[in-house]
Amino acid sequence: MERIETAPDDWTERQQQVLDATLSLLIENAANITMIGVARRASCSKETLYKWFGDRDGLLVATVRYQASKVKVERFDADSITQAQLTSVLLGFAKDLLTILTSDISIALNRLAIAQAHQGADSNNMGSIVLQNGRFSTGPRLKPALEAGMKAGLLRQSDSEEAFRSFYGLVVRDVHIRVLLGDTMSFTADDISTEAERAVHQFYHLYGAQTPSRI
Repeated sequence: MERIETAPDDWTERQQQVLDATLSLLIENAANITMIGVARRASCSKETLYKWFGDRDGLLVATVRYQASKVKVERFDADSITQAQLTSVLLGFAKDLLTILTSDISIALNRLAIAQAHQGADSNNMGSIVLQNGRFSTGPRLKPALEAGMKAGLLRQSDSEEAFRSFYGLVVRDVHIRVLLGDTMSFTADDISTEAERAVHQFYHLYGAQTPSRI
């Protein structure tokens, strides 16, 4: 059955409840997610799941996209972005990214993806699903803000992909690999804010036309 592609912002409240149920099951046993199990957890029929998502892989794609969509990009004026606006966008993105990547849900998703990565580039394995709908989906959301910053002369860089990868690395550092390997790192909201501010400040040192005295 062919599923209907739906953007994260278009999911209904009921569909989001199903995706939340899927995420809760992923934490418990990521490798053994079944349509029957999700239907039971979400109190819906298998037929409804197949109608909305097509099959198990379609459900997993939607689930990863749903989780990745929680990394938000604030609205900004692309034609006249200010440094304050760009800084706010970068800070919000960094906080969301760290919050999501250190959550039990993302850890479970990524551990399953790593376990299946040896299967190769098959688009149906979890490694490819997480890459395409998780990590690779975040760049296109932030790049317009970076490009607006370049156009406004706020950033000394002409390649938004290079700028994004640098910023992503400054935000994530070794945090993701450590939590995936079982490090019991605990981030409070204040810790995440501090880490986000550090990343933005370092990013401006690398690419900023000028570095704000205070982030």
